[in-house]
Order: sequence, then C-alpha cells, then structure tokens
Amino acid sequence: MSEKTQKALANHKKGYNCAQSVACAFAEELGKSEKEIFEIMEGFGLGMGHMGTCGAVSAMTAVAGMKESDGNLEKPASKKVSYKASKEMIRQFEEKNGSIICSEIKGIVNGQKTGKILRSCDGCVEDAAEIVERYLKG
Repeated sequence: MSEKTQKALANHKKGYNCAQSVACAFAEELGKSEKEIFEIMEGFGLGMGHMGTCGAVSAMTAVAGMKESDGNLEKPASKKVSYKASKEMIRQFEEKNGSIICSEIKGIVNGQKTGKILRSCDGCVEDAAEIVERYLKG
C-alpha cells in the first residue's frame, strides 16, 4: 500500500469523511492546503449527505478539477480535460466496486438493506486513493 493510500486511510480513521480522506491525502500535489480541501470536501461525505454519489468518488472528481483546471475565469478551456480524467477514474472505481452510489455500495436499495455490501468505506477510500495516485503519476 502506498504512502498516499495510507494517508487517506489514516485521515478516515481520524474522522474525515470519505471525500475529505481521499482529497486531503493529495493536498501537496494539488498545491492546496489540507484545511482548504477539508472544508471544500465536507459536504460530499455520506454520498453528498444522502447516500448518493460515493464521497470517495466525489473526491476523485474534485482532484481532477483541481489538477486540470486552467483557472481562467474569463474564458475557461480546460473542462473537457477534467471531464475526461473524471470519467476514467470513475470507470475504474465502478469496475472494481460494482457501483459509485453510496447506498448501493453499502447494500441499501430503496431504503431497504439488501444484505449485499459491495465494499466498506475504508475499502472505497483505499480504492479511490490508489486510482487518484495512478492518475496523478500519469
């Protein structure tokens, strides 16, 4: 397990949500403070607060945007690159875990427990951190 994946898991054990755990592990590579990323990612935990898109998946998308954005407020031109990176990371996560939806991953469909948990939160954090690390290494 890489240092970044270990950092993401340690973040989760400290009480960071899944989105914060993953994104904050890469603060240095993104040129952002961990506190800033922590604050931005807070609302993305618990599948955006309603067991929708997995927080770890949201973090992958946020990392893609932070890395790929040209920051040009007058004439943004980097969206396609960000979308392409997000799409590929999401594809990898879904291929490995069977879903990107928090409730499905946790074994809950239409508010009912199915008894089929696809992956633990720690597992989702680990998978997302590994995918992000591969992406950042290019």
